[in-house]
Order: sequence, then C-alpha cells, then structure tokens
Amino acid sequence: MAEEVPSPAGMRRDYTEWPPLLEDGLAADWTSQFAAWFADATAFGLTEPNAMIVATADAEGHPSARTVLLKGYDEAGFVFFTNYASRKGGELAVNAYASLVFPWFGMQRQVIVAGAVERVTRAETEEYFGSRPRGSQLGAWASPQSQVLDGPEAVEAGLAAAVERFGDGPVPAPPHWGGFRVIPATVEFWQGRSSRLHDRLRFRRLESTWSESAWIVERLAP
Repeated sequence: MAEEVPSPAGMRRDYTEWPPLLEDGLAADWTSQFAAWFADATAFGLTEPNAMIVATADAEGHPSARTVLLKGYDEAGFVFFTNYASRKGGELAVNAYASLVFPWFGMQRQVIVAGAVERVTRAETEEYFGSRPRGSQLGAWASPQSQVLDGPEAVEAGLAAAVERFGDGPVPAPPHWGGFRVIPATVEFWQGRSSRLHDRLRFRRLESTWSESAWIVERLAP
C-alpha cells in the first residue's frame, strides 16, 4: 500500500517559544534592529542566515523570486551580487524595485524589506569579487546565468574556457557581473506568536524626505 501523502492543510505549529516583539524593546533604527536579529540568527546556528528571497518584477509586472545571499548591509541598504544579464538583473534594469525576505523559520522570525534598487559602484563590485574563492570567480565567467542550455556540458565548457583564459593569473570581475543595493522604504520585523497573532513592527521611511532620521514605526495586524 502506498504511503499516504501528508496534507499541507493539516500542518500546523503554534509559535510559543519566543517572547513577543514590543515597541519598547525595538532598537532606535532598522539598521540596529536588523544587526541584533542577524546576530541572533547566526548565534542560533541557522543554516545560511544571510540567505534571502529576492522578489523582482518585469516591465509588465510579472513577478519572479529566488534565493540570494546577502553580502553587506548598512544604513544605505542591503547588497547582493549577481550576473547583470540574469533574469533578476534584466528585471531590475526595467523595474528597479525589489522585496527581500529573510525566512528565519527556526527562530520563528522574518524580516521583510521593500524599496528601490540601484547598482553598487564598480569599485565595490571589484572589491567584493576579489574576496571570492577562485572557483566562484571562474564560475562567474563560465555561466550565462538564466539562459536556456542544452545540457550541463555547456557550463563545463565555459568553465574550461575560463580556466584556459586566466591560467594561474588573477581573475577580474566580468563586466556583466556586479552588485545591487536595495534601498529600504520599509523594513518589517515579524515575530511568530501563538494562535497566528504574530507581532509585526515596521520601520517606514516618510515619503516627504530621505533624511536618515525620517522614519516611523508602525504595528501591523497579523
């Protein structure tokens, strides 16, 4: 007899392990709050706490999403790197807005970011690219990211060509590869609570100004 497939509708977990997220326990700014939660996620031992879902949309508004690794953040925003010719790169070229989700399920937390996107400077790209393992550097030259391939041999051939091209010398950042910065308009901190009555506190930048201090905190209904 075949094993019964579990029903997603019957899967439930009540979030009770963590204290509530209250306004008087929130940091003064989103950057400090994110730093505290990121440190918690790292200390907790979550697998790749810098993994985030990046959602983009094309010029017609058709969305797409994928998991990307965060490589830096500060008061200016969240930075990740990719092939500019990839699907997300193409979508950001025509619709320069994105949303990020840090799905820290093990801690019953999420951080949700939304805002405009800009390319980082070439100097920032080259500095980060220089810190990557050599295999990752060569891979950036080898893969025509998001393009349709006939088989894995195409990437293997690209890698072989990159190895032959650069030999034992330095591998520069490809011109089609670089970083994006998501400039937050909102940063929401989500803490799971019992009976799905989750805590959601959102930092929102006031539209009237881009001053770093012009933020308000709002509590959202669960």
